[in-house]
Parts: sequence; C-alpha cells; structure tokens
Amino acid sequence: MLIGGLEKTSLLDYPDKISCIIFTYGCNLRCPYCHNPELVIDNIDKDVRPEYVLEFLKERIGKLDGVVITGGEPLIQEDILQFMEQIKKIGYSIKLDTNGLLPDKLQQAIDKKLVDYIAMDIKYPKAEYLSKTGIKDIEDRITKSIKIIKKSHLPYEFRTTYVKGIHTMKSAESICKMIKGCRLYYIQNFRSGKSIDNTLDATNSFTQEELQEILAIAQKYIKNAYIR
Repeated sequence: MLIGGLEKTSLLDYPDKISCIIFTYGCNLRCPYCHNPELVIDNIDKDVRPEYVLEFLKERIGKLDGVVITGGEPLIQEDILQFMEQIKKIGYSIKLDTNGLLPDKLQQAIDKKLVDYIAMDIKYPKAEYLSKTGIKDIEDRITKSIKIIKKSHLPYEFRTTYVKGIHTMKSAESICKMIKGCRLYYIQNFRSGKSIDNTLDATNSFTQEELQEILAIAQKYIKNAYIR
C-alpha cells in the first residue's frame, strides 16, 4: 500500500462531513491536466505508512467524521480493500474517488460495504476514451462503473474537469448523455498550475460564460448539475 500524502482536515472534500484525505500513489491513467503529478509520474520521495494513518484515525475519533481516499487511483492498490476494512472498523465512513477503470474492484468495495460515498471522474466522451488513453477495453470499463455506481443506492457524484483544447461543447453533450439521469454532476474548470502536461496554462481554462453554456447542456440530461 503506497500512500503519497495525508491531509489531516478538510471541510470541503466529503459532503457534510469533516474529513481527512488519504492520497494514494500511482494511477492507471496519465491525464495531461492531472493536478497531482507528484502522485502519478514522479518518484515517490516518502510515503506515509498505513500504520501511521490508522493510528492517526484512532486518535481523531470524535473530531473527524469521515475519510476521503483519493489519488492517483486508489483501486490500483493491491491491498486497498483490506485497508478500507481497517478504517471501517475504527468507525469512519469512507468517500472513494475513482476514475472508473476498475469496475470489478469497485463492485467488491460496494458489496463489502466498505464505501459510503463515491465520486467518479468522467474524463472524456465515451468515444474518445480509447484514443486518449490507448486502453483497448476502456469504454466497457467506464460504462460498467457508471452502471455500478448508479445502481449502488449509495450517495454519489460524477464530475468532469473541463480543459479548453481537450474538451468542447460537443464533449459536454456526449459526457452528459453518458450519465443521463444521474444523482449529481459537477462541472469543474481547469486551473493552471502544476499538471502532467506543463504546457497547459490559463488559456486552457473556460470562461464563466462558457461554463454556463456547459451547465445548460448538462441540465438537459441531469437535474442536479452544478459548476463547482
């Protein structure tokens, strides 16, 4: 289990809960606009040991409500489910952030009641996943994960970070059709700064007017769609 970092308190990342954030190291995608490149392409300088995190969580009982497990992609960790079991035994609810590439492992986490809230990133329109990633069966994986999440009876959200030059209004239409009727969808604007592709800058952000146009597209398919 490789943990790349621990944010000890967050009021924003887990809806209606005071949480801590566990950042796992490594990912099965290389999105150019990824804002955590140190967890994906850089050699890990030091990892936070799982034992330390579990001890920290025991000490914070009564002060924290939940745990966010994010990355990278948490589900690539071989022992992630066992780690989540240990967190649940301490008494915390868990929000899992995922890219949807490992639907079978996601289903296991749900079946074992190890996850209480799911956030899945929808990276591209379905038809573009293969060309953008080179992963042959990726469309099937993404479709399967969306179905699993929508049928899970758990609170969840889908979200997309929109990057000018990568996404268009046509992209937004296709993405929203993929998740039509979902519980909750967030539109996130690309923010310049650290990313895997260091040529991306402020010109790759959408204007507020353009984001409102994306929102209008989303609301044709999703009742609860918002700009975050």
